[in-house]
Amino acid sequence: MRIRDDQLAQALGPWRSTEAPLSAALARAVREALLDGRIRAGSELPAERRLAVALGVSRGTVTAALDRLRDAGWVRTRHGSASTVRLPPVAAERIAPLSATGEAGPLVDLRRAVPAAPQELYLEATRRAVERAGPLLAEHGEPGPGIAELRAAIASRYSREGTATRPEQILVTSGARAALTLLAAHFRPRVAVVEIPTFFDALRVLRAPGTRLVGCGVTTDGWDLDQLRDAFAAARGQLAYLVPDFHNPTGALMPPHTRRTVTQLAAEHQVTLVVDETMRDLDLRDQPKPAPRMRGALLIGSTSKSIWGGLRIGWIRAPASLVRELQDHPLAGPLSAPPMQQLVAAELLADLEPVLGRRRHELRQQRDHLSDLLAGDRRWHFTLPSGGLALWLRLTTVLADTVVERSRRNGVALAAGPRFAADATLIHHLRVPYTPPRPVLDQIAAVLDDTCRDGAP
Repeated sequence: MRIRDDQLAQALGPWRSTEAPLSAALARAVREALLDGRIRAGSELPAERRLAVALGVSRGTVTAALDRLRDAGWVRTRHGSASTVRLPPVAAERIAPLSATGEAGPLVDLRRAVPAAPQELYLEATRRAVERAGPLLAEHGEPGPGIAELRAAIASRYSREGTATRPEQILVTSGARAALTLLAAHFRPRVAVVEIPTFFDALRVLRAPGTRLVGCGVTTDGWDLDQLRDAFAAARGQLAYLVPDFHNPTGALMPPHTRRTVTQLAAEHQVTLVVDETMRDLDLRDQPKPAPRMRGALLIGSTSKSIWGGLRIGWIRAPASLVRELQDHPLAGPLSAPPMQQLVAAELLADLEPVLGRRRHELRQQRDHLSDLLAGDRRWHFTLPSGGLALWLRLTTVLADTVVERSRRNGVALAAGPRFAADATLIHHLRVPYTPPRPVLDQIAAVLDDTCRDGAP
């Protein structure tokens, strides 16, 4: 499809910048319009002379902008044919979303530690799902516990890892947050145990109904057992939310003896234990091995980190009787996942190991690269995590909020420790994802070095 010169000019909007050469600003505008959906991938661009007239610039500016885009893979030109815009293969297959690399705008946005989709694998799964969607489309499409195929695939993964599970023990939701929201709405806890730090969206979900949060400390070295005992005692008869597998944000992996202690505390104090396993697949050890699960816990899973957050597939593993109760809750329908997305997820889960293997390998290399850049500096301390997506830095010379503010002025957006703390503590902590490619990690390390200097502006 050819895009007219006037359509392209309208799609680009007010693209001129006083801070960059015209050719660089034009190239960025084309990239952003493609990523924003204002230009469709595969569209043919107007001839350079016509485009220059439409944009009010010289043909040399257009030529230089197209050269930039062509060199980076955003434009393909064949001899005798028009130039077409496309998403470059390196952008399509990298772990980090473009927003975390600075290619979607002027900011390297690391406030969320999330991966991009494995694009080729995802598109293939989508095509297969569409080709066999006839029987699904012939059904009513109303919300339910999840399509049978996906529930069976999820149950099978649990069983292969040693936790025998039947499909009727699985309730599919539109992501892990939806799963936690449904559980919180069902149990309506007055008190909930949470780790300090923990995933900030979980704090929002649990606080929404007015639940009082009781914290137990977690560092990169592990869980504070005394605080765990006090927290479970304070939440007697209520609920606890924990992330034992490559904990977000510290990356800690809960050891077996702590898991046994948590199980005992939950039984002793009659606390409903909710375990978030969203990070469980991101085991970066040389020989990944699933940790033992805590008996009696309600398990939350998701495809957000192993595949892509945009897939919006999560689930709850629970006794079949509780799944039936949850299915009848008024929020179950609004929090359910669309059937076609479930079918795509079933396709992906059927052969997930290749993408997981590649992601683990790349994340391990990027983790080691960033840790090498930051190691041995007295301005911060960290422990190399055995899994997950980020380093958890403890700053020694400056407050985290100050670093966040300074870093943003230098083009990098980070998340400070208080965002992850139920009690607004951890003012010297900073989460630094290692999802971006190496050149961006180099940039992040340079920005941290600059913003943590004594007297940095």
